[in-house]
Amino acid sequence: MKRRIVAVLLTAVMVLGLAGCGSSGGSSDKDAEKKDSGDGTIKVGIINNDPNESGYRTANDKDMKEMFTKENGYDASFAYSLKNDEQITAAQKFIQDGVDYLLLSAADTAGWDSVLKDAQDAGTRVILFDRTIDADESLYEASIVSDMEKEGETAVNWLEEQGLDAYNIIHIQGVMGSAAQKGRSGALDAAAKDKGWNIVTQQTAEWNAEKAQQIVQSAIDSGEAFNVIYAENDDMAKGAVAALDKANISHGVGKDVIIMGFDCNKWALEELLAQNWNYDGQCNPFQASYIDEVIKTIEDGGEVEEKTIIMDEKGFDATTITEEDVEKYGI
Repeated sequence: MKRRIVAVLLTAVMVLGLAGCGSSGGSSDKDAEKKDSGDGTIKVGIINNDPNESGYRTANDKDMKEMFTKENGYDASFAYSLKNDEQITAAQKFIQDGVDYLLLSAADTAGWDSVLKDAQDAGTRVILFDRTIDADESLYEASIVSDMEKEGETAVNWLEEQGLDAYNIIHIQGVMGSAAQKGRSGALDAAAKDKGWNIVTQQTAEWNAEKAQQIVQSAIDSGEAFNVIYAENDDMAKGAVAALDKANISHGVGKDVIIMGFDCNKWALEELLAQNWNYDGQCNPFQASYIDEVIKTIEDGGEVEEKTIIMDEKGFDATTITEEDVEKYGI
């Protein structure tokens, strides 16, 4: 995977301009105290979603924990929640604790301006990962993220290419307001409106397989016809399939219902390989090395040239996926 961050040596005065705090560029006393104290490790507070949320999140959390260790020069603390208000409370505590960097995968895109301004005032640098937020770019150093809108568009374009006589879609959404949900839902909503596709039901299962199974079971019980399940992560697709199997409804290549998921868990790609599912959109969880490079660039007196760093991702079709793809891209 090609790195897209280039370090350019600048003076220490220019480095502090990256924080966007509107100062004259001089280093604050608080920053000096933080850098001169302790054992020389870089203190980071990492706020993430629940690692049990999905296979993607488990891989993402493992990647972060393997990178931000004492051996790699970090003193890391972790906080987890699927709720924005709880994440904000954790962020405020990390700022009060004097972390050098706040690493954030936000549960919701909105509501972060105040706490990010507090971080800026405290000399804490913010790096976003996995998910974007609705905040001015001056409030964070960099955003290492997936292009969720592109993920949705890639999936929807694939679905259009299937040339179905009718599109009757069960749409199972992730946690409402998250960047992943907004990007993946937005693409399908736009396509349904433009192309006249029928959304049979559209509900959030909050990334949960059991809730997704209940949604699909309710749709089956209603008797309304459907031929596509568009689930915004693999776990929800798995739950949807469980409901189909219980009702003896066939699914996959050449069968009654098209199954679409996201994240590319290895077990999900194996379902594609067996042609039990039809499509899986990649969401790359391995952002820690990118974040480490951003931090080292700043610590070395360099400039992060790209504010937004997009992870490389693709979509997989059950008719063309290979065993090599499963081994290479499965998480």
